[in-house]
Parts: sequence; structure tokens; C-alpha cells
Amino acid sequence: MELRTSPHLRKPIGVEIIMRNVVLSLLPICAFAVYQFGISALALLLTVTASCLLTEALFDRMGGKPVSIGDYSATITALLLALTLPPGFPLWMGAVAGFIAIGLGKSIFGGLGYNPFNPALIGRAFVQAAFPVAITTWTPAFAPGRFVEFIPTTLTLPFTLPPSIEAWNKAAVDTFTGATPLGMQKFDGVSTPVMDLFTGMSAGSAGETSAILILICGAYLALRKMMDWRIPVGILASAAITTALFQLVDPQTPSVLFMLFSGGLMLGAVFMATDMVGSPVTPLGVWIYAALIGFVTIVIRLYGGLSEGVMYAILLGNALAPLIESITQPRSYGHSGRGAKP
Repeated sequence: MELRTSPHLRKPIGVEIIMRNVVLSLLPICAFAVYQFGISALALLLTVTASCLLTEALFDRMGGKPVSIGDYSATITALLLALTLPPGFPLWMGAVAGFIAIGLGKSIFGGLGYNPFNPALIGRAFVQAAFPVAITTWTPAFAPGRFVEFIPTTLTLPFTLPPSIEAWNKAAVDTFTGATPLGMQKFDGVSTPVMDLFTGMSAGSAGETSAILILICGAYLALRKMMDWRIPVGILASAAITTALFQLVDPQTPSVLFMLFSGGLMLGAVFMATDMVGSPVTPLGVWIYAALIGFVTIVIRLYGGLSEGVMYAILLGNALAPLIESITQPRSYGHSGRGAKP
């Protein structure tokens, strides 16, 4: 053990600094989403962000508290929520998702630090239940006119039927099937090249397509000690092991790399499951929490009615985090039992 002379001072890292760095780490993913899907993705990001910030300010005013939008927590929720939505998601539905994410997922519990669930996933879960067709309507990436025209469903008026985009999809990319790689694999048995998933050359939610970009942005936070690297590592390891075990039972199970790089697993593991409020802090609890999320994600993907399961897996992990933390308390120094009181 190395001893140093005083003063033993460290640079303080407050909540705002951490949150600001998380926002910075998400900006490249947002920029790639706009590059990939055009002005519809940009409009969705701006609409959801405005909805989240206005909702945060509204609930702060109603509660007689200072407006807290300057701590960047609502901005993080907005960006993560928008990145989990289809790029052509109607803007008014995105605004509803932002209101639910902040109002129901955060403010109703008392604000930052008191929410048991990831607010962005609460908003995503609500719109998945309320707007099941819109949340599963996909558009091709890198459409030729994406910077000069909106995806037809983007500007759908509230409570009206969105226009059919099948013709638009076919005109944009002749071979586009209207499904994500997970959907094509699960329901049609069509596999997407792993390299396309790794680099972001496939369709999907606005921010889930490029695994390598998400890993790079996550590594920035981990190196700055602003994210617990054990959680994404544990989730991805658990997902890989679970997939490999199912492959022993059924050789038709998709490959480990396909499962890791497709869908929202990478974005969820790096930026959502690592939410400091909804995840355990005990050393053993972190690994159990991560293993649970990875396992449940793969089980839902393979045997559930939906092609994706990471959202439900993380929400389940959030719900069980207090229990996991309570049963994995390390033994107090000088006592024989775990977490025993003196």
C-alpha cells in the first residue's frame, strides 16, 4: 500500500458534471442517427427534448421547487428516449412519450435520485402499449431524400391515422422489408450480416443501430469513471453465455454476435441499465443485476412474443435492484453476518 503526504484532496465530481458528460457522450450517437435517418430523426430528438424539459419545468413549478432543467438529467432522459423510438415516429406521440417519461417516470416519485425505474424506459413502455402500430413501423436507413423530406409518418396529426409508408419505403430502398434485423430473424428467419449491425448499416430505432459507436461513447464514460463498467460488461457476458447455452439445445439459435450487436441491447446495457438510481451499488449485486438483464433479454427475444426484450429486462432489473442490494450487503468489519448492525 502506497502512502502519500497531505493534502489528500480530490477534484469534486458533482451530479451536474456527470450528467453533462453523459449528454456529451450521447451527442455522437444522436448525430449518427440524424445522418442515418435525416431530418425526421432530428425533429424527433428536438421534440422529445422540448417535451421533457417543459414537463420538468412544469412539475418543478407545481411542486414549488426551483426549476432543475440545468442539471441535464431531463436532457439525458429525452435523448435516450428519442434514441429508442423509430425514426419516423409521429412527433406528437414523441411529445407524449417525453411527458410520461418525466411526469410519471421521475417527477411523481420526487425527482432526480428518487425514481426507481429508468424514466426513458417508462416513456418507451407507455408508447409501446398506447401506440403499438407506430412503435413497430420502421423505415430504411440512408434513404436518398432523408435530408430534404420527412418520413411521411413524422408529421401525422394527433389522433389521426398515419399515412401508409410502405410505398415510401419501397421508393426509398427497393429491397427494404419494413422490419428490424431482430424482427427479420425472429419471424422470417432472415439474418443480417453482423458487420452491418456493428457499424450501423441497418434499420432500427434511431440510436440502436451502430454498436461500435455506442461502445466508444460508453468507453469515454467508463474511462472518466462516470459509469460502472461492470454493468454493461456483465449484461453482454450474460447475454452471450445465455445465447451459447440455447445454441446447444437448438442449433438454429442466432449467433452470439448477432444477439449482442442487434436491437437495443448495446444502448440499453451501456446507457440505461447503468442508471445510478435504478441499479445496485454492492459489488456482488451489480453482477447479479447485470446477469439478470442479459438473461431475460435473450429469453424474451427467443421465446417471447416480441422480437426485443431489453426494455422489459432493464425495468425488471430496476424493480429487483433494492432486493438484490439488500441480500448482497458486504459483511461489516468486525461482524460475522452480512450487513449486521453493530
